[in-house]
Amino acid sequence: MHDDGQVIRCNLRGKFKKHFGLKKDKLYALDVAIVGDFVDINMNEDGTGTITGIDERKNYLSRKAPKIKGASYRGERLEQVVAANVDNLLVITSVDYPQFNNRVIDRIIVAGESSHINTIIVINKIDLDKEDFIQPWKELYESLGYNVFLTCAKTGKGVDEIKSILDGKVNLFWGQSGVGKSSLLNSLFGLDLSTGEISTFSNKGTHTTVTSRMIDMGGNTFVIDTPGIREIEPYGIKKEDLGHYFVEFAGYLEDCKFNTCTHHHEPGCAVIKAVEIGDISSERYESYLKLLETIEEDMIFQ
Repeated sequence: MHDDGQVIRCNLRGKFKKHFGLKKDKLYALDVAIVGDFVDINMNEDGTGTITGIDERKNYLSRKAPKIKGASYRGERLEQVVAANVDNLLVITSVDYPQFNNRVIDRIIVAGESSHINTIIVINKIDLDKEDFIQPWKELYESLGYNVFLTCAKTGKGVDEIKSILDGKVNLFWGQSGVGKSSLLNSLFGLDLSTGEISTFSNKGTHTTVTSRMIDMGGNTFVIDTPGIREIEPYGIKKEDLGHYFVEFAGYLEDCKFNTCTHHHEPGCAVIKAVEIGDISSERYESYLKLLETIEEDMIFQ
């Protein structure tokens, strides 16, 4: 998109492809210029553009990319950058269809925290919560300092409460397939983004958004709609650093006996003690341990 609002199809100048390549055409990264980047372009005679420069990013959100044959020289997982220069990360989940999954929420939160992005939790399809199942989860995440919104995109319930947080910001909507990201955007801004059905066999969503796209809502407000994900693994985090991205650990990290403590099995761990006495949620701690198991697997350290 040009600075006057015009959409221009662009390609990358050859130097970028060379810079981001390895020997034998193996790549370190999947994308060079991504949604949210500020770029310099030269216009071509046919109305297309060529990207000649990419500005430094204030932040970017990424995850481990799915394994791709030939993606690297030893088969390591690559970094898939989702978007850049993001103000708000909205973690979109649902009560059911697909079933509420706090593990996915916690993994996306870690990705947001590690990129210093304000993270907001939106639990959609609240009309399916017949037994008030979600309220304790809402209270848990709010106690950690996160804004939590309960919405129903179909009826519009809770949707207007989100708008003021989005104004004047770049807002990334991220979550599993089928949780209602596009439906929420339709309800919020009167858009007509395509929405999909939930598989009755797997209880999982189908992909309706196939590529990330930034939409200008006016008033310097932008939203980034992303393809649904099946799973999320944050990229570039070491085991000894993971605890820094669970905000409730902060008051205990300096009290651990070892400064390289992974808060798993080490003696004198203040985090484990806090879990045992109930000062840290056991559910959040279980999320931490699950993530700890795979946090460094297949990662390239450059």
